Amino acid sequence: MLAAILFDLDGTIANTDPIHYQVWQEMLLGYGMEIDETFYKTRISGRTNPQIIEELLPQLSPEEAAKFAYDKEAFFREKAKTILKPLSGFSELLAWTKTHKLKCALVTNAPRLNVEFMLEVLEIKEAFDTVVLAEDEIAGKPDPIPYQVALNRLSLTAEQAIALEDSPSGIRSAVGAGLRTIGVTTTQEPKVLQAIGAFMTIPDFTDLQLWTLLNSSVQEDVAYSS
Repeated sequence: MLAAILFDLDGTIANTDPIHYQVWQEMLLGYGMEIDETFYKTRISGRTNPQIIEELLPQLSPEEAAKFAYDKEAFFREKAKTILKPLSGFSELLAWTKTHKLKCALVTNAPRLNVEFMLEVLEIKEAFDTVVLAEDEIAGKPDPIPYQVALNRLSLTAEQAIALEDSPSGIRSAVGAGLRTIGVTTTQEPKVLQAIGAFMTIPDFTDLQLWTLLNSSVQEDVAYSS
């Protein structure tokens, strides 16, 4: 029985990766590092700032690393504030979950200030029954813990929910928690997400196969309850 949809934020609800990519390019250039899109997709996208900075800028002290992360995200918010918008079909999907009384959770590696900023700009502050931030947990994605926390808070099993994710680390996290996971192909090719466990891939939330799946899940629940 489908009882909830668990959403990633960056790259899933809104395609923020082009903005993050530009910001990382400019920030790392100050350290003599030139990155391309392939580098961004394989080494940065979907990971937490501490993981990225430790790997790419090991020379930074903890204080310098924290300042770099803060400055990077402030730069992102400045760039994003006038251009951020949800992926096509997202508003309709949220409305559908309310109509069918499904729970919604947000599960993200994004820093708290970014999450608060994006939820406000996208006008979805009240959309989720729970919000799980990786920085509040003992591990972020690709560890399954963030999704396990979300399921526990919703008092659901993995079989009762579907996850929507765009990054390899997010797919690994959701699949690791036992969730049926749909890959959103804003940042990766479908075959990449399918290879690590996505059972379906969609370009956005208008995709017919997504709606076929969701509506059939609700019909099955009605048939089962009757």
